[in-house]
Amino acid sequence: MLDQLYSSPLSLLTDLYQLTMAYAYWKSGTAAKQAVFHLSFRSAPFEGGYAVACGLEAAIQYVQRMRFETEDLDYLAGLRGDDGQPLFERAFLDDLARLKWEIDIDAIPEGTVVFAHEPLVRVIGPILQCQLLETPLLNIINFQTLIATKAARVALAAEGQPVLEFGLRRAQGIDGGIAASRAAFVGGCAATSNLMAGKLFGIPVKGTHAHSWVMSFDDELESFRAYGAAQPGNSIFLVDTYDSLEGVRRAVQVGQEMRRLGHEMAGIRLDSGDLAYLSIEARKILDEGGFPKASIVASNDLDEHVITSLKLQGAKIDTWGVGTRLATAYDQPALGGVYKLSAIRDNPQSPWTFKLKLSQTQAKTSFPGVLQVRRYLRDGEFAGDCIYNEAQGIDDAPLMIDPADVTRRKRFDPDMAWEDLLVPVFRNGRCVYTSPDLRQIQRRTLDQLLHLHPGIKRLLNPHEYPVGLEERLHDLRQQLILEARQL
Repeated sequence: MLDQLYSSPLSLLTDLYQLTMAYAYWKSGTAAKQAVFHLSFRSAPFEGGYAVACGLEAAIQYVQRMRFETEDLDYLAGLRGDDGQPLFERAFLDDLARLKWEIDIDAIPEGTVVFAHEPLVRVIGPILQCQLLETPLLNIINFQTLIATKAARVALAAEGQPVLEFGLRRAQGIDGGIAASRAAFVGGCAATSNLMAGKLFGIPVKGTHAHSWVMSFDDELESFRAYGAAQPGNSIFLVDTYDSLEGVRRAVQVGQEMRRLGHEMAGIRLDSGDLAYLSIEARKILDEGGFPKASIVASNDLDEHVITSLKLQGAKIDTWGVGTRLATAYDQPALGGVYKLSAIRDNPQSPWTFKLKLSQTQAKTSFPGVLQVRRYLRDGEFAGDCIYNEAQGIDDAPLMIDPADVTRRKRFDPDMAWEDLLVPVFRNGRCVYTSPDLRQIQRRTLDQLLHLHPGIKRLLNPHEYPVGLEERLHDLRQQLILEARQL
């Protein structure tokens, strides 16, 4: 995506404080210290029970392309502090120009169902380099994970019926529109109206026509005839410009005329009004007119909750066009992902010193260690995720402890199937991961959701999926919390 949309390496797509910290590491002689950072989120979006990991491919492209060019360094050289002096020495900027990645990155593959507190990305390497990746990784992973999760919820509500992503015109700019279309497809959408996303990613594109088309003619019937003549193989008529049910009748009339010429009307679209009532009545008109296979497409501020309600009302809708509330994550504008330091050492041969951020808010107290997530399965269903510290290891039958409630514990049987979710992506700055085809990622999402208990997928008050810390990691965290409170 980045390769085709942008020509520059985007090295300055970051916050100023990442560069001031990098400079301070350089100035203090600690830039080469080894560090471990993890990217995670603290609570599932939309008050749901899960999220869908997304954005890794774009993150990989960012790291591969990221370098400081002359114009970037000239800009940084011109920045001044409150005292009027340059923020950065020229020697530091010269070192940035020679930057060569030495980092290891592990990540959870796109399309994987993930949960609060689990590391989606782990970055290990010189602390200066790790620090430079904080903002861009959060920017990319946070948004795409948010939209993929929203799309998965909408697709589940549609119960297998196609969901079309129509959000480009309301998306947060070009970047938001392109990334949202990709993430929506990962989450389960069947197609997009976004032609650029279709070209870049191979996503199927779908669309009908607007009210302006109908209004540009003297009457609705004339507009339908003209559109049917222009698009005989893609004739879905928007029927609610004036009177929705009269519009359906006119669509049937034009459909019959098209059929005599050897073409078949594809369907109609409803974009306003009582969609449950109108779709039921429209279905009757279409069936009586000889078009039982004609599709009824609905749009108009749909989301997973509206779709669920319409289905409960018996709506006869076949395809769902979801725009604003999907592409903008309307009811939750941000995922709230964080990027936290969890271990540090002087060099690759030294033992790790584990770190955590302490907070009076329990959910904001971070996890120490070199973290990995082990997912257990029982009878084909995800049974729980145990976060463990690779530096401490994990037993064959680990005890998992809920970090929010130490009385909630779960032991996994040694004969249970499991997989570690974080996989190698970069080693010593070189990419060792091949991103799957986008359709493969979408299939992974669908497969992952099939392995999730239905209660966890509920839109309201979902069941809580078991996630916790391996016993030794829990004990380490408690020890560091007690030590930190004495500082």
